Amino acid sequence: MSVGIVLVSHSAKLADGLAELAAQMAPDVTIVAAGGLSDGSIGTDYDEVVAATQRADSGSGVVLLYDLGSAQMTAELAVESLADPSAAVVADGPLVEGAIAAAVAAQAGQDRKAVAEAAASAGLPEDLSPAEPAAGGAEIELVLRNEVGLHARPAAVLVRSLSAFDAEVTVRLGDQEADGHSVLALMSLGARQGDRIHVRARGPQASAALDKAKELVDGNFGE
Repeated sequence: MSVGIVLVSHSAKLADGLAELAAQMAPDVTIVAAGGLSDGSIGTDYDEVVAATQRADSGSGVVLLYDLGSAQMTAELAVESLADPSAAVVADGPLVEGAIAAAVAAQAGQDRKAVAEAAASAGLPEDLSPAEPAAGGAEIELVLRNEVGLHARPAAVLVRSLSAFDAEVTVRLGDQEADGHSVLALMSLGARQGDRIHVRARGPQASAALDKAKELVDGNFGE
């Protein structure tokens, strides 16, 4: 069972579209949209948010994200009204980026706290400044052949897969380097079809992590 996610928005279309996008990267995670009022107008519906939170909880808890200030209040009130308020948490992070980061973390089996932290940290700027070469570890060069390169779904697939290994992984394109466990950081590299990326890993399972990265790239991330 994975942590569930609820997207609280003033717009039903925004919440539904984002839920659809996030589900592409986290197919095993329950992601519930709670947007708009019951008559289809703009706003947030307390009863709908409560119901969505209950539907999203499969036993591992729920993380709620919101778009604007009053949506935060609705989400917090909904959590307080639950039979067990500790089963859910409202994450203070950007709705779109936070939803993607939270979905990938939940897909990887992380707990409610870690999923909420992933959503919150998505609001921080990615550090893509040139990094000092890390001592030790192993590195491989891979050529991206899939059509979209390291964008949303492929980046999510890579992050989910690497999370299974006890290894620190970074991905470098040119003089920019990104954390191999961050979807947003990988997407920020802007790696496209035909680009050569360098994947470096350190730790007990570094070799296995690199083998997996090569397998995914060679297989076009299952596309």
